[in-house]
Amino acid sequence: MNTALPAKRHYVDPAPFDPGKTEPVGAGSESFYRASSWQLMWWKFRRHKVAVAAAFILLAFYALIPFVEVIAPYNQTKRHGEFLYAPPQGIHLMHEGRLIGPFTYPYTYSFDLESFRRVYTVDTSRPQPIRFLCRADAYELWGMWQTDIHLFCPPEGGTFFLLGTDRLGRDLLSRIIYGARISLTIGIVGIAVSFTLGLLFGGLAGYLGGWVDHVIQRIIEILRSLPELPLWLALSAALPPNWSPILVFFGITIILGLLDWPGLARAVRSKLLSLREEDFVKAAELMGASKQRVIARHLIPNFMSHLIASATLSIPSMILGETALSFLGLGLRPPVTSWGVLLNEAQNLAAVQLHPWLLFPMLPVVIVVLAFNFMGDGLRDAADPYH
Repeated sequence: MNTALPAKRHYVDPAPFDPGKTEPVGAGSESFYRASSWQLMWWKFRRHKVAVAAAFILLAFYALIPFVEVIAPYNQTKRHGEFLYAPPQGIHLMHEGRLIGPFTYPYTYSFDLESFRRVYTVDTSRPQPIRFLCRADAYELWGMWQTDIHLFCPPEGGTFFLLGTDRLGRDLLSRIIYGARISLTIGIVGIAVSFTLGLLFGGLAGYLGGWVDHVIQRIIEILRSLPELPLWLALSAALPPNWSPILVFFGITIILGLLDWPGLARAVRSKLLSLREEDFVKAAELMGASKQRVIARHLIPNFMSHLIASATLSIPSMILGETALSFLGLGLRPPVTSWGVLLNEAQNLAAVQLHPWLLFPMLPVVIVVLAFNFMGDGLRDAADPYH
């Protein structure tokens, strides 16, 4: 009896082979092995859901910067003398069982002679609808166009203090939105200064070696041995008090950048020490490439992904440094508005106990720092996509 198994038929695709056709991305697909390092980094980063969400949060914050005047309901310097230390107003949709839309209830206040405090009472009989794409306080958009269009505005004849007001009756939400421009920008500018110095000194120490490496390493050790916060305070206090807000801004930025570069320089040095022995570096040197070209065109691009990850982890320290200096009164000063300047009003324990909404500027600082850290973790993992 013949028990042989029937022969298997194999499917053969009659379509001609197309070498340009992309295959599904995977560890065994051809497109995976033909991908560039940036593509591999993007594929790996995209799988880190928390890092991607953090990147979208940061993108939303930085997209807000050019349009803070449009988004803020009030001008950052506008005072409401009748609403000093007013508590946050809530947003409501329903009034007496009817859907009205986003609205607020107005405040009425009385002065308590025993505690010498203003007591605010919510008048729930008069709903006041919030306006959208409306006209309110005038401003100059990007310093060129005079306009008064806002994304949302307080009700007609009413107020809209979503996060309350400060001691001068200024809307805290509007000032937080304006403060984002300074606090977020100072991190980018500071990291540019830090990266320039870190790449320069780290590149020289790692590639040249010898006495150049020894001198740079001793300078780094001296800087890292100094306590960071007292050094920040000393350098910030040395800024002339008669400087304009713009000069103080650049002064604080340069101080933060000057004190942050040693860590990056050591990372660059260690990476160059390992890469300068590679075959492609020897080949470039044998072909007559200069030291500057070898560093700029062959060495630094090979660990640029690591530098980007380091940058995302260094920017939060810049933001926290500015916040700490401004909170202590040695950083940016009014009329400049930053998150640290706003938190400066929360130094008084009595004010915080009576008016806890003065701590709200701390929330964007926490959110941005955590978002940078999560995105930095994702970039650091994606910088080595083969593992």
